[in-house]
Amino acid sequence: MGKKRYAIVGVGGRAEFFYSALATAYKETTELVAVCDVNQTRMNYANELLRDKYDYSPVPTYKAEHFDLMIRERKPDVVLVCTMDRTHHKYIIRAMELGCDVITEKPMTVNAEKCLDIFDAIERTGRQLRVTFNYRYAPHNTKIRELIMDGAIGEVLSVNFEWLLNTEHGADYFRRWHRDKRNSGGLLVHKSTHHFDLMNFWLATKPDTVFAMGDLRFYGKENAEQRGITQFYQRAYGSPAAENDPFALHLDRNEHLKRMYLEAEHEDGYQRDQSVFGDNISIEDTMSVMVKYKNKAVMNYSLNAYMPWEGFIVVFNGTLGRLEVRVTEQSYVNSGGKKENEGALGGIQMIVYPHFSEPYRVNIEQSAGGHGGGDPLLLRDLFGKAEPDRFNRAASHIDGALSIMTGIAANRSMQNGQPVKIDELWKG
Repeated sequence: MGKKRYAIVGVGGRAEFFYSALATAYKETTELVAVCDVNQTRMNYANELLRDKYDYSPVPTYKAEHFDLMIRERKPDVVLVCTMDRTHHKYIIRAMELGCDVITEKPMTVNAEKCLDIFDAIERTGRQLRVTFNYRYAPHNTKIRELIMDGAIGEVLSVNFEWLLNTEHGADYFRRWHRDKRNSGGLLVHKSTHHFDLMNFWLATKPDTVFAMGDLRFYGKENAEQRGITQFYQRAYGSPAAENDPFALHLDRNEHLKRMYLEAEHEDGYQRDQSVFGDNISIEDTMSVMVKYKNKAVMNYSLNAYMPWEGFIVVFNGTLGRLEVRVTEQSYVNSGGKKENEGALGGIQMIVYPHFSEPYRVNIEQSAGGHGGGDPLLLRDLFGKAEPDRFNRAASHIDGALSIMTGIAANRSMQNGQPVKIDELWKG
């Protein structure tokens, strides 16, 4: 059998994670045959990285309007979708219609209508779709699933799950295209898709009913004005007002960000360094969600994007005891440093409190790599030889849909103030 052929659409911050693996660890069994993007400068830079950083031959580039031509000429077996969230469905569906399987970055898409369109395309074409949930592969998250699977605390009845995004990583969503909810679905879809997927994965169940509240309370110009801030700017580059702002991102001081974004913006006008205290931010930074699952477990979830540290605290209450987990992660700015540092594990504490016996700490075999050590394991699962996995970490389009449907339902609940049934979303 020949090498499996891959094409990538969208060569922004996340794409290098994939093409670096194809060009190095998996080059004996895979081949990157093309890249596609709205921005030629960014594609040229990707090719430069392939050549100079990864010792890989540059590949043909195609502008977004020539996506079909790329598929016909380069004949990839698999298309990797790393574009802006609101366009995921467009490339997923078209790639499958043209005979390709697809691997997509999370979230699979941003609303129920687009999700249903993807499911229709899968049924029509018979092609496969996988979603890259790297957090499932992090050893500590896999250990949580193992403890629950093996009955360490009995049947899980309730969960408290708090995720903290700090003033570096959390703020970054408010500088980029994510700040427009039409692009990202808000953090309850774009970011929380990881967390809602983990809960489905940990409890081996599906969401049933969702109720949510949330608002923009910290970022945005109006909130800053209320806290007495008087100096504002539209973007950091070239702005004297940004010099003393700890929330400013200076693209010209980071060579990678400069090459990928600042030098490419003349083509499409995209500004990567917008002020987090500007206008036109339509996503929330303070969110609380309650979810009831099909197995009758309930979860209280919160996400705040302006915290002094990064990570999560999750507590499981079961019929035989309680499991408490606290994880800290290294802070980062997307594409602002080494990929292996993005979400890398900073520290972990996992304690089981059984009924009628002494509590005990759970030892975790930590591994290097981004997202708590999950990134290298995900890449092996995507591009290497498939191995038996009792934890079923590989995520399908079903898993991708169930995770975003929780966030989509939460968005609808925030709008109408009412609980939302997941099954009602599937009906359109």
